Amino acid sequence: MISINPASPGDGLALAGLLAEMDDFYGASRTEPVDERVRQINDALFSGHPAACALLAWDGTRLAGMAAYSFLWPAVGLTRSLYLKELYVGAGHRHQGVGKLLMGAVFETAARQGCSRIEWTTDTGNAGAQAFYAGLGLPKHPSKVFYRVQDSGAGFQVPR
Repeated sequence: MISINPASPGDGLALAGLLAEMDDFYGASRTEPVDERVRQINDALFSGHPAACALLAWDGTRLAGMAAYSFLWPAVGLTRSLYLKELYVGAGHRHQGVGKLLMGAVFETAARQGCSRIEWTTDTGNAGAQAFYAGLGLPKHPSKVFYRVQDSGAGFQVPR
């Protein structure tokens, strides 16, 4: 039986393991030591100014998946939007309905928070994610273009 709960400070080590698996899935070449990852997770989710929130899918005591999100403002008028940054289900729990449960919890969270929108992206080459969302009946939004600037180590600078 899968249960969905908001992340809590004691979940850092389990989240660090799942996020390391996610990094491997996406081909990341750099992984920090576990204690540094736990510190970063706690800082992002539970500091005085958290950067994100997370919903966790638990299979008993085993972390099966997670949905990390933030709120954006303004969306429509002065409402807010829930931006789903990551939806990840561990390899051993895929195709068992965990992603669908997490998406349902995301939708419920957005409704409780009075959001007017839920938004997310997938990599263009992630056919599995696109098939998952299509299978839920969720349409692509063709009018958005996604931009990304990555820190090269010298900080962010606006081009002149």
